[in-house]
Amino acid sequence: MDGILNIDKPSAMTSYGVVAAVKRLSGERRVGHAGTLDPAATGVLPVCLGQATRVVEYLASATKTYRAEVELGVATDTYDASGRVTFRADPSAIDLEKLESALAQFRGSIHQTPPMFSALKHGGQPLYKLARAGVTVERPLRHVTVYRLDLLSWRPPVVTLEVECSKGTYIRSLAHDLGQALGCGARLKGLVRTRCGIFAINDAVPLLKLEEAFRLGDWARYLYPVDSVLQDLPALVIDDAVITDFKNGKMISIPGSEHLSGTPKDARAYSPDGRFLGILSYIPDSGLWHPEKVFIS
Repeated sequence: MDGILNIDKPSAMTSYGVVAAVKRLSGERRVGHAGTLDPAATGVLPVCLGQATRVVEYLASATKTYRAEVELGVATDTYDASGRVTFRADPSAIDLEKLESALAQFRGSIHQTPPMFSALKHGGQPLYKLARAGVTVERPLRHVTVYRLDLLSWRPPVVTLEVECSKGTYIRSLAHDLGQALGCGARLKGLVRTRCGIFAINDAVPLLKLEEAFRLGDWARYLYPVDSVLQDLPALVIDDAVITDFKNGKMISIPGSEHLSGTPKDARAYSPDGRFLGILSYIPDSGLWHPEKVFIS
């Protein structure tokens, strides 16, 4: 059971709840998700099973795309519709020109303050637990990148945005900060993750449909290979003569790898017959490759 499921997370369910459901359905102990979605949010949630849990870091760092509904004129302590209202103002003076002008400052490389209601930790405690106890602490600014921020529709007081962004971007913070920039306050009303790396919403399987597939025994058709999320890494073929050394964690020489542009830090390793073997890291001082992650026994 080594592979990745592209699940369309339902609303009112935590990301860990989806993981627990997949564990129960599959019987696989090693299950993890790549990139938390808030309970109210829906959309693409990649869930890794078996050895695929070892590539979660590559998925978590992938570019993500969201469709966000932002309601102007009201702000909350959670920055979304689930929280306590902390501010109200009349947004009737906001027009498309003011919206576009405000959105411009959130494109490119920006800094965000994570919400208090988040899973980040302060002194070993999740921030949301402190927030529920009425405690507010300073949160360090996060450097994130918004590659694309498009205004899809404007039906006052709700603006619908499409956001393509880097790892660590809080769409709730983006909504809150937009409200502050406009002077009328704002909260995230609805959120759908439409893409995470190679996984798109159009190909995501709803959890109920996946449960039915497990009952019918054909769920494996939804399982993506482990190396499907590593396509940004160059591929190298290892000679049969050194596969044993690779499996044993020994550094190996790969003739011809010097042709790789710039000699990247990591690469995918395959056997001559096309089996995915694992991930290699290049050691510049030695000119050798070190087995970073081995996926064969």
